Amino acid sequence: MPAREQLPQSAQWKPGVNYDVISPAQPTSAPPGKVEVLEVFWLGCPHCYAFEPYVRAWLKVKPSYVKFVRVPVMWGPVHRLHARLFYTLEALDRDGLVEKAFDTIHNTNNPLIGDTEQDTFEIQMKWAQSNGVSPEAFRKAYNSFGVQASLDHAQDITDRYHVTGVPEVIVAGKYSTDVGKAGGHEQLIKLIDFLAAYVHRHEHQG
Repeated sequence: MPAREQLPQSAQWKPGVNYDVISPAQPTSAPPGKVEVLEVFWLGCPHCYAFEPYVRAWLKVKPSYVKFVRVPVMWGPVHRLHARLFYTLEALDRDGLVEKAFDTIHNTNNPLIGDTEQDTFEIQMKWAQSNGVSPEAFRKAYNSFGVQASLDHAQDITDRYHVTGVPEVIVAGKYSTDVGKAGGHEQLIKLIDFLAAYVHRHEHQG
């Protein structure tokens, strides 16, 4: 097979076992020479929370050619409300509060979700205020065009990749995998590196 059509595999990693091939391959947001690694997640997902420390550690040492993108899944109302919180914190440039939101949801019996959308907004705004975000800034970001555009994009990603479980990791719009397929959290990080290196070597370096 031509190099561009071969599948990445080794003694440890097998297509159809450790990862699935996405056909047709999807466009990504990575600039030339970069490889997109996309994690689809949910703030309320215990499996995503368990994977989070491994992601945080990997981000400190990941290859420079990897562009990491995180997209919240958009299955239903609760997922969408958590997604809006995620993108609001991103718009406020408060990435550290994403980790705090994970901790709050999973360790303090506070799902950051109310009975209605308005209740949810009030709960999330008060939580953000307790973490140093002014109510005015939170409200402005929460209702911004940029956050809505990001939510629309997240819905497109959820639909386009037919996401049925999280966390799901998609490399270069070509390969999808998860903790179960990889065989564990550390193994998933190693598989991500393997797939990204393969794409970088075979598609960006000839």
